[in-house]
Amino acid sequence: MAVYTEVSFDEAAPLLHSLGLGQLQTLDACSGGIENTNYFADTDQGRYVLTLFERLGFEQLPFYLHLMKHLAQRGIPVPEPQAAVTADAGSQPGDILHKLKGKPAAVVDRLRGGSELAPTPAHCAAVGDMLARMHLAGQDFPRQQANLRGLPWWNETVPVVLPYLSAEQASLILSELAYQNHVAASSAWQALPRGPVHADLFRDNVMFEGDGSQMQLTGFFDFYFAGWDALLFDIGVSLNDWCVDLSTGEGDATRTSAFLTAYQAVRPLTSPERNLLPAMQRAGALRFWISRLWDFYLPREAALLQAHDPGHFERVLRQRVIHPCGLTS
Repeated sequence: MAVYTEVSFDEAAPLLHSLGLGQLQTLDACSGGIENTNYFADTDQGRYVLTLFERLGFEQLPFYLHLMKHLAQRGIPVPEPQAAVTADAGSQPGDILHKLKGKPAAVVDRLRGGSELAPTPAHCAAVGDMLARMHLAGQDFPRQQANLRGLPWWNETVPVVLPYLSAEQASLILSELAYQNHVAASSAWQALPRGPVHADLFRDNVMFEGDGSQMQLTGFFDFYFAGWDALLFDIGVSLNDWCVDLSTGEGDATRTSAFLTAYQAVRPLTSPERNLLPAMQRAGALRFWISRLWDFYLPREAALLQAHDPGHFERVLRQRVIHPCGLTS
């Protein structure tokens, strides 16, 4: 959540008021993430997150915001976009997509708790359970929009980052891209169940409260990479963060088992999904290696920008190629 567009207290206050959220009391910039401008906005009625979208446009954003609204209404703990109650320069009553400083904007309620950056098997099981529930809840979502960071984007972006790579890295990224194009052309991949996916469900995009037996998952957030894709891709992305050793990229068998057992207790995987799980974990690692290379070598100017290390997902990909992680039962 970098800051590309500076927003003052006096600029944010009228928007919060138009949403019926009360009087703004504090406005604090967020430093995590790299895609959008984000502020924590506290009013006399509650705690919210104000987002100005820097890459996504007015035509793309309704998918993300209405997906969050859809999931929230079906009991999935996600930030709910706040609708305007009065007209202003950027929206009409009932709108959940607004305009601030000439850019698309949204205000969502702020989730309770904090992120768990050193997850136990219990945390992984909670995420697997809720991800399966989210996938089921999204099946009747009426809007469709492609995963904008899917295979076509990988094919477009690899040539852009290739000049920054060593010969060994270039060989790996090109061979994996060829493999993923081959997988995507297969009948098995075509048979994978599809629907809305989060596509970015990392440790810092999930909130928890409590410890031990009192631990509770309080929400998933940051849906702005979501899209219509294979549900298995969402699982692969999640396993690559929740169930790996961050220093080496190696998979953790205990956490992986906890995640997948909990997921399948809600939504059992189909035969094509079971067969392609290793390939989708490789796909998830490739996707984030590419995007981190792009953000690292071709950054945008932003206050508080914190670029991620692209080497981490290179290590994860190498581990997934050498040690495929499938289902044992």
